[in-house]
Amino acid sequence: MRVNAAIHVPKLPKVPFSVPKLPARKVQVEQLKTSTDGRIPLEKNAITTQTCEDLCNSSKCSKSITQLYAILEAVDDRVEMHKNMGEQRNNWNTLLLNSINMMTLTASTMAGVSAATGGALALKLSSGLLFTAATGMLAIMNKIQPSQLAEEQRNATRLFKQLETQIKTLIALGDPTEEDVKLAMEKVLALDKAYPLPLLGAMLDKFPAKFEPAVWWPSTQCQRKSESQNKKMEKGNGWSKDLERELREVIEVVKSKDIEDYERLGNLALKINKALAIAGPLLTGIAAAGSAFLGDGPLAAIVPVMAGSLAAAINAFEHGGQVGMVLEMYRNCAGFFQLLETSIESTLEDQDLEVRENGELLEMKVAMKLGRSLSQLRELARKSDSYRMEGIAMDEFASKLF
Repeated sequence: MRVNAAIHVPKLPKVPFSVPKLPARKVQVEQLKTSTDGRIPLEKNAITTQTCEDLCNSSKCSKSITQLYAILEAVDDRVEMHKNMGEQRNNWNTLLLNSINMMTLTASTMAGVSAATGGALALKLSSGLLFTAATGMLAIMNKIQPSQLAEEQRNATRLFKQLETQIKTLIALGDPTEEDVKLAMEKVLALDKAYPLPLLGAMLDKFPAKFEPAVWWPSTQCQRKSESQNKKMEKGNGWSKDLERELREVIEVVKSKDIEDYERLGNLALKINKALAIAGPLLTGIAAAGSAFLGDGPLAAIVPVMAGSLAAAINAFEHGGQVGMVLEMYRNCAGFFQLLETSIESTLEDQDLEVRENGELLEMKVAMKLGRSLSQLRELARKSDSYRMEGIAMDEFASKLF
């Protein structure tokens, strides 16, 4: 028996679709004309002329741009170095503080136990050695001020990053000059001098006779010359008599309130730091001498125990509270206001408006640096002017940031 089977597959409907045709590429071929002498010169046209001009301009700027990129690499390397050194010196502060306090408190405990148990020789010697070692380590720590060193490196990292941004902006805007390269190098060297990396021979004096603001910028004359070459704008350059008067009033407020206040606080922090730096090693030295002549009885341990305890408390307040870091912060803030004052005064001294930095741009920069809007900055200037005319002392600081 034969079985026949068949499968019928329905025909699928045709789906029309179209493929977009690619546009034909138009290739511009420059016409070459054969001269009578057999040579084939290029036809001079608009495209060729523009290309040559661009190449000339790029070759003209390539030297300055290459130099700025080289400076940028050095700045980026300095940012990393200062960041690493800041972390290291912050660790120094923590480790030395904990180690010295543990040594001091352990020596005080040994002195007390030795006096109470009849004056064991081993405890006397151990207490004396620990106090002596703590005195030497504390003297070194107070000399270098690790918390202040760490703050110096943090400030240097921030300022080098700021300089890095300025150089990148200068390259992005294009057409840098040799003066821009020279100014960038001077800024790098000024920062190196203001915030040195090594300790031996180059470390800043941590206990100067007088509080001085930090200075990390080059000469104002060179800076103003470079800025004047790159920021020429429309006629008048954004300046007016009202704007000049406004900026002069702002500077008067900065000098009479902000700079004066930070100098007062800086001198106070410097005196406190000096007193604490002397008192700590002096007390541990007294405790070491007292433990050397430690006798029998509870009263014999009063001098080493009390001196060691006071030394630990002073050390904790000085380095745990980071008084050196606070002092460096005041130095940096005072330097910031001094730089603001110097830059504005040097700009206003230039009588040629066309070579000044644009007035409206400078006003915006000053407002941002002081943490104010433009309306708040103008209100501050009007208030300062009215108070000065009435003979009343200004009751407001210029900056809202610090």
